[in-house]
Amino acid sequence: MMLLNKDTKVLSFSEIKEEINKISIVDLYKDGDSAKVIDWLDGDKRKNVLSLKNKIQRELDIYLNEIQRVKAMYDFDKSFGNYRYVAGVDEVGRGPLAGPIVACCVMLDLNVLDKDLILYVNDSKKVKESKREELSEIIKEKALSYHIAVSSNEEIDERGISYSNNKIFLESCNSLAIKPDLVLSDGYLVKNIEIENKAVIKGDTKSACIAAASIVAKVYRDNLMKEYAKKYPNYDFENNVGYGTSKHIEALKRYGKCDIHRNSFLTKLL
Repeated sequence: MMLLNKDTKVLSFSEIKEEINKISIVDLYKDGDSAKVIDWLDGDKRKNVLSLKNKIQRELDIYLNEIQRVKAMYDFDKSFGNYRYVAGVDEVGRGPLAGPIVACCVMLDLNVLDKDLILYVNDSKKVKESKREELSEIIKEKALSYHIAVSSNEEIDERGISYSNNKIFLESCNSLAIKPDLVLSDGYLVKNIEIENKAVIKGDTKSACIAAASIVAKVYRDNLMKEYAKKYPNYDFENNVGYGTSKHIEALKRYGKCDIHRNSFLTKLL
């Protein structure tokens, strides 16, 4: 930032604001310039300049709080013992009336520096759709390994949702390029897994690996249901992703079921 070499008092507010707008809080933090910029602005007593300084400070505080929140999630995954490789597994789509159930297992590097944390990971339902899409790509790029597994509506009808859920948990955990020393699973243990496994209640809000798995699985399944919506346009799959919304149920009663509906889930509706 060239203007840092100049006294703010010889610059107009518009010049200062234009320079500040060229950079982001993230860049300021990663480059170690945030304190310099705040001190630079703090030396100016104009109200609009000080207001700009306060705005930057608030944004920086929010960003630093997010770093601490996510760092705590990474630390949680490291808190179970001296494991070299820890993975998290989660599923999406256990309750819908249509479509598959999807699981993902993600292994993150838990020893990264603060600037390399994957920020904003959380329970996928708490993350806005556009942010989930962005995070899913970042997670897949930065993960040491990940694997997505799917069980179809036909298999759910034939074997039951619990069997299908556990099957894709096993498949995703056993298909990582690096074998984990520990798998953290959201809510309950994975049956018959031959890897050490610990269940974490509300794990997608506590564990970085589980939260990452939750996001990748949801983005994959939501996009799959949007593709199904083109083939089966009557059911509003692009918005309800198979869940039993009033619009979806009305369509079922009017048009009947389609090829991706779970017959075993419709016995009380049709």
